Amino acid sequence: MGMLSLPGFLSCGKKKDVSFTYDGDTSCTDENLERGNWANKAEYLLSMVGYAVGLGNVWRFPYLAYQNGGGAFLIPYTVMLALAGLPLFFMECSIGQFASQGPISVWRMLPLFQGVGITMVILSTFVTIYYNVIISYALYYLFASFQKVLPWSDCFSWADELCSKTKIVNDCNTTYNGNIIHANYSFLTANNLSCINGTITYKPVQFPTEQYWNKVALQRSSGLDETGRVVWYLALCLLLAWIIVAGALYKGIKSSGKVVYFTALFPYVILFVLLVRGATLEGALDGIEYYIGRESNITKLMEAEVWKDAATQIFFSLSTAWGGLVALSSYNKFHNNCYSDAILVCVINCATSVFAGFAIFSILGHMAFVSQRPVSEVVDSGFELAFVAYPEALSQLPVSPLWSFMFFFMLVLLGLDSQFASIETITTSIHDINPSMMKKLRGPITVGVCAVLFLFGLVCVTQAGIYWVNLIDHFCAGWGLLITASLEIIGIAYIYGGKRFIEDIEMMIGKKTNSFWLWWKICWFFITPVLLIAVLIWSLTTFSNPTYGSVKYPAWGNILGWCMIIFSIIWIPIVAIVKILKAEGNLIERLVSCCRPAANWGPYLECHRGERYSHMVDPKNKENEIPTVSAIVYKRR
Repeated sequence: MGMLSLPGFLSCGKKKDVSFTYDGDTSCTDENLERGNWANKAEYLLSMVGYAVGLGNVWRFPYLAYQNGGGAFLIPYTVMLALAGLPLFFMECSIGQFASQGPISVWRMLPLFQGVGITMVILSTFVTIYYNVIISYALYYLFASFQKVLPWSDCFSWADELCSKTKIVNDCNTTYNGNIIHANYSFLTANNLSCINGTITYKPVQFPTEQYWNKVALQRSSGLDETGRVVWYLALCLLLAWIIVAGALYKGIKSSGKVVYFTALFPYVILFVLLVRGATLEGALDGIEYYIGRESNITKLMEAEVWKDAATQIFFSLSTAWGGLVALSSYNKFHNNCYSDAILVCVINCATSVFAGFAIFSILGHMAFVSQRPVSEVVDSGFELAFVAYPEALSQLPVSPLWSFMFFFMLVLLGLDSQFASIETITTSIHDINPSMMKKLRGPITVGVCAVLFLFGLVCVTQAGIYWVNLIDHFCAGWGLLITASLEIIGIAYIYGGKRFIEDIEMMIGKKTNSFWLWWKICWFFITPVLLIAVLIWSLTTFSNPTYGSVKYPAWGNILGWCMIIFSIIWIPIVAIVKILKAEGNLIERLVSCCRPAANWGPYLECHRGERYSHMVDPKNKENEIPTVSAIVYKRR
């Protein structure tokens, strides 16, 4: 077995002279000097797991499972994972790795759809603004846990007369001087009277945790119209969150890849500790039974709403259609087995959701036991679950500050992992537009992006901040993503070509049998797009204007929400029109040329192009986005 040294006609490796071993085949080191690669497989997988496993795994999945039949919900959840989540996840990982490009430049494969990539990045940008605000909430509660007595454990000086952990009698019927009268509670206590059974009405009391969340943490105003002042401690927590993100991403994946060893793995340690502690508490079994035990309702599977909830949870929890999966995978080595990676990350993500449910509901079961209420009355969704129900449960544990610190530290780490990938999506897109500038100024550009997003996020830490967070989440994290996902899978499977896409994947992971691809073809060509379109139609037909609790949004707020989503998706038709206008020929010829791969589409490194892409222009060339004659020759081959 001999060693050969050839002149550098292969754009691959660390040197212009490439050495490789000849054993009937040729190979070369797959190092991308311009973009960089993950230091090792572990850093990539942990980054992907950290991106997919986020706050929704802790507060949204357990609630959906409880609401939709408990353990029975795992059936539609698993089905939707196989039919919708995994096929789309595998597709995005494959195209990012194949082209070594981010979510915008990767659409050289189908120039007509490049606006889909722009929409992905814009939606990710909107979400990063409010997602770090949620992390700042968790940071505030984390710092507030460094007290001997948790500040939300009882009704202290900040509370009003409706704050109580127990029911407060408002009025009732009572016997006074031989007559039955209706009296308020103060009259009853003053005259040492008792209520007649069945006539008692109670005041609408609030738990201390609820009032602390609204009055202290948020200093919440009456609505979006009342902006109020910036809540200074939330602003400082937001600044800290952005400093952490900027520091972790200052050198791109070379620095974030090291950070994820801690941020992606330690939440599992905390979840395990919380599960063990929760399982030893009185009432824990009741909570688990409500979550996934004897309370499971198999008849719920007959309701369409359950399947829709399962599909949306899978779709959003795997972080597909945000562009982050494409961005992270673009730093892989070309021959990385993206197929096994996709399956592994998806399984870990879903298993984490189920595991987190056990930890959370065991504690909520104890909360129900202590307050002598059914579990259904202590379960809520979204922010109320994370910052009202959980803190209440944690305040009832022995050494409560310790458990509170661990819980909110876990939330911070889960949020940061997802935020790392979202910012990397933005910076990767900038890199693809101007690689030379990004190579020299990656750190300052990353800091600049974080600084701008911090300034945009300041409106979310005003007294009306929670309304802004809810507004952006309601419009930008909803059906806009379903549109991009539907166009993505239809464009790749039907226009770029499912067969060609499979051949691209086989260039990376090796030739596979027809039976291996049968399932993926069925999903990509039929099942997954049908499911995505069905969920999209369902979401549009059931769409309602946002509310936060009982607070309705003003008309201008709803209009602003629509403007945000329109601004995000309008780039899809705009870019398509621009591409058609720049093409040559009549309208049909222009449309056809825009539906072919651009001249510079293909593997990033020359040594990986093979015969299939030998006629294509250097992928690093930013010109000629519409195919030239050489690309059309390739098409006919």
